[in-house]
Amino acid sequence: MDPNLLYWKSQGQSVLSRVRIWCELLDPSLLLCSDAQIQRTRSLTGGGETSEKDAAAQTLALSSIHADSGAVLPLLFRPPALMPVSAPLVVASFLPHNSVKPALFWQLLLQSYNAGFNYSNRNSSSEQQSKTASLKQLLLIAGTVSYATCAGALPQIFINRLGVRSAPIQTFFRSILPIPLSAALAFFSVSTIRIEETETGIQVFDSHGSPVGISKAAGEKAVRETALSRAALFGTTAAVPSLLIALLKRTRLFQRNSLLVAPLRHISIALILGLMIPVSFSLFPQLGTIKKETLEEELQAAAADGHLFYHRGL
Repeated sequence: MDPNLLYWKSQGQSVLSRVRIWCELLDPSLLLCSDAQIQRTRSLTGGGETSEKDAAAQTLALSSIHADSGAVLPLLFRPPALMPVSAPLVVASFLPHNSVKPALFWQLLLQSYNAGFNYSNRNSSSEQQSKTASLKQLLLIAGTVSYATCAGALPQIFINRLGVRSAPIQTFFRSILPIPLSAALAFFSVSTIRIEETETGIQVFDSHGSPVGISKAAGEKAVRETALSRAALFGTTAAVPSLLIALLKRTRLFQRNSLLVAPLRHISIALILGLMIPVSFSLFPQLGTIKKETLEEELQAAAADGHLFYHRGL
């Protein structure tokens, strides 16, 4: 079992402990380290107790190295890059645009980045013999981005095509519809980009950390959990600022100073996104468990403790 997974096995089995760990791993300053520095820290993530001197090196390895391949993750798709890269894209995609083109443009950037992040941080344990993405995978990514871009711009498309002028209906399309739509598209993106894990399976481990085979059931569970966590991230990011703005618009301060609404909306979206990233990453363990009765028959004998472990991905 990879040293990163051994660490999650010993340290990340409760939600609060995972939130604490992710708050450290999402530090953007970790992006300033070179690939050579990151590779040198790999041997320090052994899963046991570490000295204070080694803590920084362990954090760097956990935030920058893929737990299946052992390779350094692409800079833009490392977990610490998610907030600084996606925040302006999320804010811009939630703006009340005047036409369809800017809505499509920002959705294209956001959905492309989400697809790249989902693909880079997938479970690749069954793909290690192939170092390049297949044509099928590339077409799947392109199709996912195209569909999610068009679907994400639907509220603006409806407003323009239907010529909506009514304030309540515009509020529905701009503030209410994006909430379930954002959650659904985030779930869809993870589910489709990582569909190969459900078709071919992922590596499962026994309690000693030894690989015992490939499980489709574990792959389905890993993808489903990650898709739910991403839906919670983007659904909450869309919901909370809309609710906050709706409440504040009723106060005298915002009724007198309507220009305050736009900057507050932008700030609240970025703030909620930043708060929700470590929470959403922590909803399910990085090293998940799957019960013996859920596994394929040929793997059940290896589950001596009643369950096996799997890498969920991110």
